[in-house]
Amino acid sequence: MEEPILVTGGTGTVGREVVRLLRDAGSQPRVLSRQRGPGLVTGDLVTGAGIAEAVRDVGVVVHAATRPGRDVTGIRQLMAAARSTGAHPHVVLISIVGADRVPLPYYRERCAVEDAVAGSGLPWTVQRSTQFHALLDRLLGIAARLPVLPVPAGTDVQPIDEREVAARLVALAGAEPVGRAPDLGGPEVLPFADLARTWLAARRRRRPVLPVRVPGRVARGYRDGGHLTPGHAEGGVTFASYLAERNRSAAWR
Repeated sequence: MEEPILVTGGTGTVGREVVRLLRDAGSQPRVLSRQRGPGLVTGDLVTGAGIAEAVRDVGVVVHAATRPGRDVTGIRQLMAAARSTGAHPHVVLISIVGADRVPLPYYRERCAVEDAVAGSGLPWTVQRSTQFHALLDRLLGIAARLPVLPVPAGTDVQPIDEREVAARLVALAGAEPVGRAPDLGGPEVLPFADLARTWLAARRRRRPVLPVRVPGRVARGYRDGGHLTPGHAEGGVTFASYLAERNRSAAWR
C-alpha cells in the first residue's frame, strides 16, 4: 500500500492546490488543519497537539503551513513528531527566493525553518519560489484604497502562479530528496509600477501610480533584486493572464 502524504497548510494558498493535484492524481492526502472539518486531520503545529498522529506512517510531508512568528516552533514540533514515529518521511518545504538575501524578519524566519528541516536528520527538499500572484493581488488591493497607488520605487517583481508552485511541490514529493532544489520564478521580471498599472487596468480602476523611495536595508535588498531569480523564470502564467482569468471567473464580483 502506498504511504500517505501529509500536507500542512493544506487549506492555504499553495497548500490547497497541492491537495487538489494529489487528489486529481488519485491520492488521498492527509490535510493538517487547526480546524475540524471533512477531510481534515486536526492538529496544532505550535502546541504539538495532534501532530504525532498526523505524521504516523506517512511517507512524505509537504510543509506549506506558515504562522509568522511561530514558524520555527512549528517546524521543530513537526520534525520531532516525524522522527518519533520511526518512519523518517521525506519533508518537502516551500520557502522564498531571496530569504537569505533580503533582511526582512519573516525571511530570516523562513531561513531558520529551512535550517531546521536540513538539520532534522530526515530526508528533505527545500523549494524556494518567488511571490505568488495572489499575494501581489491582495497587496495592491489594499494599497489601492488610497487616492494614489504607492509602490516601491526602483523595485522589480517576478510573481508566479501558486498552481505552478504546487505542481512543482507535488513533483518533488514523488521524487527522491534533493536538498535545496533550484529556485522557481515567475515568467516575467517587471517593474513594480508596471505591475500596478496592469492590476489597475484589469480591475478597471483609476489611480495614479506613485513610486516611493523607501529607506532602509529591507527596501534596498528588494531594489537590489535579492528576491528575484531571472535565471529560473520557469513559470508560464503571467500576472496579466492570471488577472484576466480571475475576471473571467467573476471571482471579484
